[in-house]
Amino acid sequence: MSYIFESDSAHEILRCRLSGRVTDDVFKDFIRAGSQYAVRMHPSAGVVDLSGVTSFDVSARTIEDLAKQPPAVSDPDLRRVVIAPSAETFGMMRMFEIEAEELRPDIHVVHSEREAWAILAVQNPKFKPLASE
Repeated sequence: MSYIFESDSAHEILRCRLSGRVTDDVFKDFIRAGSQYAVRMHPSAGVVDLSGVTSFDVSARTIEDLAKQPPAVSDPDLRRVVIAPSAETFGMMRMFEIEAEELRPDIHVVHSEREAWAILAVQNPKFKPLASE
């Protein structure tokens, strides 16, 4: 599997770590699965970690289409952070951030975990894997 979901219950953070080759289909599937977890968990923050991605083969069209879809959790106060260390993933996720800004006003794309935890005001989060659906 190209992604895993984890939770830090103390800080109510839902995190997904993607790895390896990410395609349009993998990214769409991750969004669908993440939506289901978010609806069930009602996290206060969501983190998408692209640090383990070796190839990001997601089209600009897919990014735009997904960004324009209503989020599963419509709470405008839900904090969302995307960790995208490579120039390629950072650029694509910035495009998502710009396209999604109206529906997801509190979304941030950063280069590192350190930046993500600073935005969320969290120190030393402890994540545990969530059971697959």
